Formats: sequence, structure tokens, C-alpha cells
Amino acid sequence: MSDIDDIIAGGGIVFKKSSQSKGTGGKVKTKAKKKQYITGAHGSGSAKQKAKYREQRANRHR
Repeated sequence: MSDIDDIIAGGGIVFKKSSQSKGTGGKVKTKAKKKQYITGAHGSGSAKQKAKYREQRANRHR
């Protein structure tokens, strides 16, 4: 009960980053930059559609 009383009295709650996120350096791992995903080669319908849009955008200024 004293923990709740401390929070209410003005101590508040402090949220800290976990130690796991410190080791990654803030980088997010993603497969969106991989060659197969960009070209739509791995068979996903979404990837094929996005690859089509990328192709159209690349050819727009040629």
C-alpha cells in the first residue's frame, strides 16, 4: 500500500528503457530493404504489388 501512497503523493512512476533496447543502437531490423522483397521475388502478393509501384515510380522520370 505504501507504494501506491508514494505514487499518489507526487513521486509518480518513472519508466526507463529496458537494457535490451540499449544494445541495438536504435536500429530497426526490417526486410523491406532486402532485394527479394523489393523485387517481389519471394511470392507475397503484397510484395509483388509494392514492387510494381516501385517499378512505375522508377520509370516515371526516365
